[in-house]
Amino acid sequence: MATQISQDRTSERQALTPEQETLLAEGSLADTAVQAQPNAYYTAMRHGDPIHYDARLGSWLVTRHEDISAVQSDPVTFSVQHGYSEQQARGMREEFENYLREHGGGYFPDAIMSDPPYHTRIRKLMEQAFTAHRVKELEPRITEVVRGVIAEAIARGGDRCDAVKDIAIPLTIRVIVEQLGLDHGMEEQISRWSVAVTAQIGAMQSRETMLANAAQIAELQQYLIAKMKEREATPSEDMLSDLVHAEVTNEDGSREKLTFAEAVSLVRATLIAGNDTTATAIGNLFYVLTTKPGMAELLESVVDDERQLNRFIEEHLRNEPPVRALSRMTTREVTVNGTTIPAHAHMLLVYGSGNDDETVFPEPRKFDITRPNLGRHVAFGGGPHRCIGLALARMEVKVAAREIARQMKNIRLAIRPEEIRYVPTVATRTIESLPITFEKREG
Repeated sequence: MATQISQDRTSERQALTPEQETLLAEGSLADTAVQAQPNAYYTAMRHGDPIHYDARLGSWLVTRHEDISAVQSDPVTFSVQHGYSEQQARGMREEFENYLREHGGGYFPDAIMSDPPYHTRIRKLMEQAFTAHRVKELEPRITEVVRGVIAEAIARGGDRCDAVKDIAIPLTIRVIVEQLGLDHGMEEQISRWSVAVTAQIGAMQSRETMLANAAQIAELQQYLIAKMKEREATPSEDMLSDLVHAEVTNEDGSREKLTFAEAVSLVRATLIAGNDTTATAIGNLFYVLTTKPGMAELLESVVDDERQLNRFIEEHLRNEPPVRALSRMTTREVTVNGTTIPAHAHMLLVYGSGNDDETVFPEPRKFDITRPNLGRHVAFGGGPHRCIGLALARMEVKVAAREIARQMKNIRLAIRPEEIRYVPTVATRTIESLPITFEKREG
């Protein structure tokens, strides 16, 4: 018999409009049009079928805030390790693994995308690198980096630039490269590598694109392995050295060194996660500043008030979460909100929909920094797998927002909104390119 995980709210489901019925029947998170403008699809699912089976993806989509929170809180029934593993290079995983073994120095499973108790000890290790206190100490240097990237974009472009390619991506890459102790001037390569890694969990690859992305990941791994071997011999004051020489504490209190394979996976995850989703959040910030009336003025009004600026950033992360959905897999038959899901079924927790749930966030499409429950958004996930780097991500987005307001004004889209293209993936909502015009703010 299936165990009920969250409260059955079947009686609260709403009648759908004909348009919503059609969207629910014919739409899919695999549709690029839905990926670009997903909120109508989210609403149709939440109201009519909140645990919705997306046949094209072969996944159960969990769309209500309450259900997402319940699933995240039960890592035994809903396995991250199996969900992530199943999603990786979906349908082509064996070929993907073999390619990396042959060309990339090995196949290194993501240690952080694991289940307890193994995940618990790996997470404790990683949390030491991303404490809020440590991140707070980094703010002056992060501010220098962000200020410099925006100033460079202004100097280079005059009154126009690509907000994603010239600001968001290089900004976040420079910050994480500096923290890890990697080579500077690698923005283009790391951007390519990040896209390739994210594509493996995006469920949108053909065999041809999978192999092309695998080649990029192999190049990334070969680069990281060489750097890690340097740090094995000669440690430095950087996060790369910390991870290469890190020890984890076992349940019995004994300590052991990370294996090299574990260290490779954690360095890779830190590099990619440390720039990809944060760059997405900053790109999305430029999007709302240029397309939503009053947003630029609101940012200007709070830029010198730390508390209000923090609330602005939290509402932005709720309103435009960079991570669209992440995977789980059921370890047994289970019922979630009245829907029975079989054992070994793939699931996607749709954070974008959870943040849009009107039962938790009234008028969810309204940008409101006075919301009393801003902290309940699920942009960073939740439960044991809540994003480790959330303090650093918040810091970078906040500093970027502050420097945008201080250095730029009259920011406008240089293309029509309907021309904006998104990276084809179910994992994130990432703008590929965002040409803008602006005026340099003097003084």
